[in-house]
Amino acid sequence: MEQIDWIILLGTLAFIVLYGTYKSRGNKNVTDYLKGGSEARWWTIGLSVMATQASAITFLSTPGQAFHSGMGFVQFYFGLPIAMVVICLVFIPIYHRLKVFTAYQYLEGRFDLKTRTLTAILFLIQRGLAAGITIFAPSIILSAVLGWNLIYLNIIIGVLVIIYTVSGGTKAVSVTQKQQMGIIFLGMLLAFLLILNYLPLDIGFSDALNIAGASGKMEVLDFSFDFDNRYTFWSGIIGGSFLALSYFGTDQSQVQRYLSGKSVKQSQMGLIFNGLLKVPMQFCILLVGIMVFVFYQFNSSPLHFNPAAVKDVMASEYASEYQALETEKRALEQQISVKQIAFARAEAASEKETLRNEIAQLNTSEDALREQSKVVIKKANPNAETNDKDYVFIHFILNNLPRGIIGLLLAVILSAAMSSTASELNALGSTTAIDLFQRNVKGRTEKYYVRASRWFTLLWGVIAIGVACVANLFDNLIQLVNIIGSIFYGNVLGIFLLAFFVKYVRGSATFIAALITQAIIVYIWWIDVMPYLWLNLVGCVIVMVLALVIQPFLNTSNK
Repeated sequence: MEQIDWIILLGTLAFIVLYGTYKSRGNKNVTDYLKGGSEARWWTIGLSVMATQASAITFLSTPGQAFHSGMGFVQFYFGLPIAMVVICLVFIPIYHRLKVFTAYQYLEGRFDLKTRTLTAILFLIQRGLAAGITIFAPSIILSAVLGWNLIYLNIIIGVLVIIYTVSGGTKAVSVTQKQQMGIIFLGMLLAFLLILNYLPLDIGFSDALNIAGASGKMEVLDFSFDFDNRYTFWSGIIGGSFLALSYFGTDQSQVQRYLSGKSVKQSQMGLIFNGLLKVPMQFCILLVGIMVFVFYQFNSSPLHFNPAAVKDVMASEYASEYQALETEKRALEQQISVKQIAFARAEAASEKETLRNEIAQLNTSEDALREQSKVVIKKANPNAETNDKDYVFIHFILNNLPRGIIGLLLAVILSAAMSSTASELNALGSTTAIDLFQRNVKGRTEKYYVRASRWFTLLWGVIAIGVACVANLFDNLIQLVNIIGSIFYGNVLGIFLLAFFVKYVRGSATFIAALITQAIIVYIWWIDVMPYLWLNLVGCVIVMVLALVIQPFLNTSNK
């Protein structure tokens, strides 16, 4: 990195921290600190909701997911607009009418204290883990690529977020997320335009899409019912709807964003704005990954994108075996480049089809070489991380973009990490303060509870840094966060749906059903019998059915 990159990166991060601290000064009571004074407009809510979900993992992992697997991942988000409509019609009016600070407050009035406490604890567990991963994601990748110390990166990112989140609460999170989303949109747009500019002169955008399509990367929709395929139209519409309902409707990190709305209408408009923009945004981020794939059809790419893993194998006795694979890959790259140019220029349908098949075979051979490289890496270091999806985009940024833009794109990644982590810490501190602490420590002043909220936010920040420091890279970071959520979200959503729509079921039946359901879902996930998206639907159905079955027995025992 050059001096200009450091200036842009550090200047951007310093501005966010100082701006958030300045704009949110003067919080005097719990409403100011936890709900931002209930003054947020719809555009602030919409961008804040979007920024909370769009962590650094989104901008690191999603392009890599598209590079390796194509556009199919966008189906994961198909259920989100449906969920936004349901939440606007059902959840938001109830939360605003009851003037709750957290989603879980409602459950005590509807059920009982133990059900409220259990649901809050389930949230704290999964969101606490997710907050650590949100910090860890950019740290592990920047550490491997730039050689920065991983522990120091975790601490720096965590401390920056803690400064303005602890001092300013919900308002600090909301006002900084507008700036962060602006930086993110600008950075991704510049990356996309630069990739197009780097393609051969006679290769336009439509040609790039055709080239990606020739390699099967543009297959967006999959209507199969194949449980071995994680991302299909049906898993997105059904499983994705339940995941989005759970996340946006019951996860305090999102609920707190629209509880800060000036009115029910402002909150609803903010969520509708998010629902309309989220799928196109994810499509565009995936498209950036597709353009990176097309770029590497004409330019040399690493056999393996994780530099730490490559360093291990090159320092071992298997270096010559790995180098032989690299030589074979370079020969394939030359053939692919020639065929892709010919494909872009071909006019006859028969010629295009012949070239399409040849390109697909060459790319399959290249993928096979990548898989062989992972075997060699494992032989050199059995503990090495062979998944490199999360390193694809950052490798492209650092090795191909001009100076200054590198600093901006790194600022995008770190801004996204900070925005999502800030929401999570804000929600973790609020839930701990309101649902666990204030509920049992009553009769204190507003100032006392604000101070307690700050201390709990700080505590969760330290815990998140600790989780980040002991985390391990998973198959794909964006999948890992969604897997953690899916293990808990279906159960929590089922509890809320029982509360909203099934008045017959009471607290004890719901509490028992929730405990059993959580154990069942963890077991189903552990034995891996279905794609994780379906866990949201299964968990929701199980807890509702069990509660309906258990309730009559409790009625009988009470007679």
